[in-house]
Amino acid sequence: MPKGSTIHAAINGHTLMVTFTENLGEVVVEISTAEGVTVQSQWIITPNGLQTYIPKTGDYVISFTLPNGDEYYGEFTVMD
Repeated sequence: MPKGSTIHAAINGHTLMVTFTENLGEVVVEISTAEGVTVQSQWIITPNGLQTYIPKTGDYVISFTLPNGDEYYGEFTVMD
C-alpha cells in the first residue's frame, strides 16, 4: 500500500487537520508558502494527528518526510 494513502489532510477556513491512519514512525511535517518560505515545521509521532492554524490567506505546500527519507506533499489554499 502506498504510504500516501495513509496521510489524510483537510483545510477548513484557516485550520489544517492531518490524520495518519498507520504508524509511520516520526514524520517531519513542514508547511511552506507557494514561494517556498517555511511557515511551520515539526515532528509528529504517528499515528497521532495534527491540527494547526494558518493565520494568513494564500497558497501553501505541506510536505511529509518519513523516517526512511520518503517524501510526500500536497498543495492547498487558505481563503477567508
